Amino acid sequence: MLEIKHKLNGHKGEFFIGEDNHHLAEMSYSWAGDDKIIIDHTVVNDDLRGQGVGRKLLDNVIELAREKHVKIIPLCPFSKAEFAKDLSIHDVLKD
Repeated sequence: MLEIKHKLNGHKGEFFIGEDNHHLAEMSYSWAGDDKIIIDHTVVNDDLRGQGVGRKLLDNVIELAREKHVKIIPLCPFSKAEFAKDLSIHDVLKD
């Protein structure tokens, strides 16, 4: 599996696969205050689709949220759908 990297720039961050200037997959988020992360975008290159890459990116955001004791607001359709179908990750879902 390809390595998932994390980049944080101020209040915006992303987990991605690829190089800084060429992402094969990415999930971007923004900090909303000190206690919330908003997932605003997910994209996976066609070559990686069907391999669970999007979920692996989401799992990294979930791990970050658990480590920082913050909640997630999933705005992008992919993350919203994943939260809707997996109750085991609702511990980090913002009510």
